[in-house]
Amino acid sequence: MTAISSLQNFVTNALDCTQFRMIRDDSDFEDDSIAFHPEMAHQIFGEQESIFGYRDLQIDVCFAAGPLDIYFNIKYGQKVEEFYQDGIKSDDVEKSLASLVEDGCYYTNLEEYKKVLKSKAGSFKPFGTKIDEFELSAGTSESTGKRSFEVWMSDCNDKEFLKYHARLESFSFWFIDAFSRVEHDPLWLFFIVYEKYSNNNNETRYATAGYFTVYQYYSYPEFIRPRISQILVLPPFQKLGIASRLIEHTVHNYFVPMKNVADITYEEPTDIVQNIRCVVDAKRCMTLPAFADDKLSSGFSKAMLQEAKEKFKINPKQCRVVYEILRLRVTDTKNAAAYRAYRVEVKKRLNLNDSKHRRDLVRLQKRGVDVSGAYKILPSLEDRIEQLNAAYKEVEQVYYQVIKKIKLSQ
Repeated sequence: MTAISSLQNFVTNALDCTQFRMIRDDSDFEDDSIAFHPEMAHQIFGEQESIFGYRDLQIDVCFAAGPLDIYFNIKYGQKVEEFYQDGIKSDDVEKSLASLVEDGCYYTNLEEYKKVLKSKAGSFKPFGTKIDEFELSAGTSESTGKRSFEVWMSDCNDKEFLKYHARLESFSFWFIDAFSRVEHDPLWLFFIVYEKYSNNNNETRYATAGYFTVYQYYSYPEFIRPRISQILVLPPFQKLGIASRLIEHTVHNYFVPMKNVADITYEEPTDIVQNIRCVVDAKRCMTLPAFADDKLSSGFSKAMLQEAKEKFKINPKQCRVVYEILRLRVTDTKNAAAYRAYRVEVKKRLNLNDSKHRRDLVRLQKRGVDVSGAYKILPSLEDRIEQLNAAYKEVEQVYYQVIKKIKLSQ
């Protein structure tokens, strides 16, 4: 037990000892105020998110603010090999970090890295075509100024961009759960957000702020269905309103005018992204005749689907969610009958998969298939009702958050 306890002293939490810096000039290497930690590390260091073999371990991962050239600085006080000679080895931290750098190019020598930054600082420019630009509040109590941002779109035809994008994607392993790199398919589009700023010499520079990707799926007979995925705003640029801008304006203004776009979908959006999306789509649909307050209580209609799709390229699944939000907004929850009618309609949607599964089992049983095993694992009617009630409460809570934001925006 003593030996095991002693070895525990060489276990470090990866989230605590790892920090990132976006380097704009040499002073940023020493400025702790710009450093930020990852949200997860299990995709790099395992499910326990721990690193074995070091005391006082500190990992600094530095990115050049524009081109994102990478520098690893791994420091520690003691290593387990200094105390144990019976084959116990420390984790290879550099190897784990290097696995995220797809082209294998990173630096461990600080002076060499600074020379690279100096040579690239003035020449870096965004890749592709600029499709959006905007200003946002500085986001600090010390400053009341504006910060300028641009969104540039690229594709897989630019090989130099793909090298840059591989470095940018490495962030996602630390901030997006179950992340995997996109394949170099010509149907992918890449939208990169940059901050445009002036350095101390009043020279224009660009800093990478975030990105999102879009895959252009085919939609019969002659359309495409863009699927938005992997929206990531880097921590130094969060809470400025960038994600809202991307969803409300950039995506909308780029894809909605296209005649060959059927509708726009999102791939497993995070709660934050889905919340923003619902606020934006609900506000838009409120302007459509089919979503007039007096029509919502009549139920979800084809007219709603048609108008939302034609006007704003909102897909059917999201259109249904928007309808439920707007109907809750006008439902008198103190009226027992009206409130119950609303809850029943939402629960019908929530129960669609379970109902379909049960119908499929009945069909198979009629064909002589033994489905007794499948029936055994189905929840009882009482359990299913309890599950639906819990699911509804969660949905209603989210909807009220969206409604509150709609009211604030008005």
